[in-house]
Amino acid sequence: MLDQIIEFDKELFLYLNGLGTESWDAFWLAYTNKVNWIPLYILLAYLLYKRLGTKMLGLALVTAILMVAFTDQVTNLFKHGIERLRPCHQEGVSDYMRLVRSWCGGQFGYFSGHSSNSMGVAILVGLMLKNKYKFLIYVLILWAILMGYSRIYIGVHYPLDVLSGLIFGSLSGFGFYKLDKYLQSRFTLKKA
Repeated sequence: MLDQIIEFDKELFLYLNGLGTESWDAFWLAYTNKVNWIPLYILLAYLLYKRLGTKMLGLALVTAILMVAFTDQVTNLFKHGIERLRPCHQEGVSDYMRLVRSWCGGQFGYFSGHSSNSMGVAILVGLMLKNKYKFLIYVLILWAILMGYSRIYIGVHYPLDVLSGLIFGSLSGFGFYKLDKYLQSRFTLKKA
């Protein structure tokens, strides 16, 4: 059963990766680059500031940083524990795929850190701001899903790597949202 899932994952990867064209390569390379999203993170921090104020913003940012560190480290544990090769390092796959950038990344790819981090941020910040900006969470979830797709497009992750990252990021974002709510209620009680 697991062999069939892995084989399907490879076929789906080759199909999705093969949909790419040179005219879209620059867009997806820019999309997948975390540095290009700094303006979004600044905007989200500003929206959190408007919603929470200065003191609570600091707590929210610490929670977000801890969540990204958590998802990143767990992702690395899985990558080195499972040791599933990235498609660009996989014999029999790398010959038929499009590698959009000149380097492939680390040897192992299960599961995607880009997917887990972006979905974690989407859920965490989307829930923090849901009362003031109710549609923002849906925009952020779409942004995270497209981040996952960008990893398939450029040739560094299988769909299952991305899906697992999105699920783990969702759970992490929700868990850290609950932690943030708890810490903010404790902080508010101490302040009163």
